[in-house]
Amino acid sequence: MSRNSRLTSLEEIIIDLVKNSQDKSLHKDIIANALALSSNKEYKRLHKTITRLVSRGILKRQGDQIIFKSSVRKKKQDRSLIEGEIQLTPRGTGFVIVENLDEDIMIPSQDTGVSLPGDLVQVKVTGNKRNGQPKGKVMEITKRGKEFYVGTFKKTGEKTFIIEPDQKSAHINFFVLEESVNGAKSEDKVLFKLKKWTHPLALPEAEVLSVLGKSGSNNANILSILGENEIRSDFPPEVEKFSDKIPLEIPENEFERRRDLRNEMIFTIDPVDAKDFDDALSIKLLDNGNYYLGVHIADVTHYVRPDTPLDKEAYSRGTSVYLVDRVIPMLPERLSNGVCSLRPNEDKLCFSCFMEISMEGKLINYSIEETVIHSKQRFTYEEAQEVLAGKEHAFKNELKTVEALAKILLKKRFKEGAIDFDTPEPRFVLDSDGTPLEVVIKKRLFAHRLIEECMLMANKTVATHIDDIRKKSGNKTSKDLFPFFYRIHDKPDPQKLAGIAEQVSPLGIQFEVHDKLTPKQINDLLTKVKGTSVEEIVNGLMLRAMAKAEYSPANIGHFGLGFAHYAHFTSPIRRYPDVIVHRLLKAYNAKIGTYTYESLKKHGEHCSERERVAVDAERDSIKLKQVEFLSKKIGQTFEGVISGVTERGVFVNLKDVHCEGMIRVSDIKGDYFVYNQNLHALVGRSSGKSYRLGDDLKVKVQSVNMGKRQIDFVPV
Repeated sequence: MSRNSRLTSLEEIIIDLVKNSQDKSLHKDIIANALALSSNKEYKRLHKTITRLVSRGILKRQGDQIIFKSSVRKKKQDRSLIEGEIQLTPRGTGFVIVENLDEDIMIPSQDTGVSLPGDLVQVKVTGNKRNGQPKGKVMEITKRGKEFYVGTFKKTGEKTFIIEPDQKSAHINFFVLEESVNGAKSEDKVLFKLKKWTHPLALPEAEVLSVLGKSGSNNANILSILGENEIRSDFPPEVEKFSDKIPLEIPENEFERRRDLRNEMIFTIDPVDAKDFDDALSIKLLDNGNYYLGVHIADVTHYVRPDTPLDKEAYSRGTSVYLVDRVIPMLPERLSNGVCSLRPNEDKLCFSCFMEISMEGKLINYSIEETVIHSKQRFTYEEAQEVLAGKEHAFKNELKTVEALAKILLKKRFKEGAIDFDTPEPRFVLDSDGTPLEVVIKKRLFAHRLIEECMLMANKTVATHIDDIRKKSGNKTSKDLFPFFYRIHDKPDPQKLAGIAEQVSPLGIQFEVHDKLTPKQINDLLTKVKGTSVEEIVNGLMLRAMAKAEYSPANIGHFGLGFAHYAHFTSPIRRYPDVIVHRLLKAYNAKIGTYTYESLKKHGEHCSERERVAVDAERDSIKLKQVEFLSKKIGQTFEGVISGVTERGVFVNLKDVHCEGMIRVSDIKGDYFVYNQNLHALVGRSSGKSYRLGDDLKVKVQSVNMGKRQIDFVPV
């Protein structure tokens, strides 16, 4: 927006600013700061406008303090409006997402009003673009979308301050009054909230909530990611206070009423740096040759009771968040790493699923019981793998037995239609300051698979249990009878799959998309590319084409796993849906009512959204460390593979360090390159040289942008 256009309605803006300020009074310098004025010409214009408003009796002046005097008529509002959530581009163009409309409503930047990203707004449709997309204008803010924002605090004058928000947080600068600085210093990264925004041609007013650290520091960068995603790292004092009162000792009556497994050979297998041990295992071979598997899960619901401060905070968070250098737990540390964690050589309360499984992997019988355990051994994945490879250990027999069962379950699952995604996961070696020194790929051991198969079996069993309860009651179809909280996964979008078929066709890979696509067809494609340079790319494309798994009481099965019934039961320390599932199972066992179908529908939407937010934050932290790692490699050359092609350029994934960046089309020299949609390639007009998906390419790191978390390459 030009300065001239900003000053055309200057009288109206000044009136709104002063009228809506505390005590209906503002210093002239603060008005100038709110308007982001910089030139002498603009200051003179401001002075003349204030003088004119004073002479008309609307404002009065006491030195440089400007005071509101009289009332100003409000504009009449149009009530024939459509409500939806607005998202804003860095340039200020808005897109309002309306539930019942096929297309978003595009809002030109001059018509977004005082809306901020994520706000619930009411819009008036003013017409259509040439492509038929509706255009509109924001008329009213129904509800602000965010409680807080993240940005860099800057001092602009003696008593004037602004905050430049992070790109993902907001699209416009904020001004800050001296009394709202709260200890922030110039170039600090801060968490802040919107105080008010009185006019679209003025800056919104903010208040600093907390200082995250010096802009650019590791701690500030990580805390910024949390802030951008509206995740608070600390717990409210009342929640900490409540958790501190939870006793560490188990009451004697709990031992008496539960199945006592303290003498059983029970063990855990977890990452080397884990402290929140959700699950433990026990295994036996029965006389009939069947396996008897026990999956023992921390009994979080014994401690986290409904509607307590602890429960409300856990529900609000929805999940623990696993960033590159830290965990933001769903439950306070006293519970997540202490009271609930299944630490070795300690008595712990559990909710256990016992399964008798045949040599073919079929579930023969099961029971779900409240138990008390005493884990005898804590393995890391690496330690467990060593025993599986032959190392002697007191638990060798148990580990080899559960390994044999896991191989049976794995083979059966893929035979019945599970999709086998195998995407490399980067891990960072950090120094004491959080600076990435090295990027390595997490090694996938069979010990990981072993735990996965046992957890999947337990999750599947508890979901099947609800179906059994309904059958015994004589009504297996009513949604109101024994409602349950499923983990569901819909079939992929055929249009997205058709897009993948188009992209892999120039690579000589045939992938036919049918109306009734089966997981086997997807597995066949993944098998075709296994071990090739495009394996990672095709896996990534397929993952993006998949529907997102969600939580819901409406069971449609889990397409990716190939299960008709599936729920999350095995991680209540770090996932709230598992807490809900535990409560439902206990309630039905006690023959009492609990959640309704409608309440579970609402909880499913909330938990699914919190999961998406956590995944975004985790990805942001990985991207941040990738950018930080390559910031020390400017000018260095790497081998890469083209992972995406657009009109703007090509994306390249580095082979050794698995960092993705972009080569802009303007940086590809020697010809004029245009995007060929049929080939999914950039092709030189004169030379015919092409840049295609899957091509190997040597690139040089040209630049990085820490704020935007972007990496720019140039071809070598």
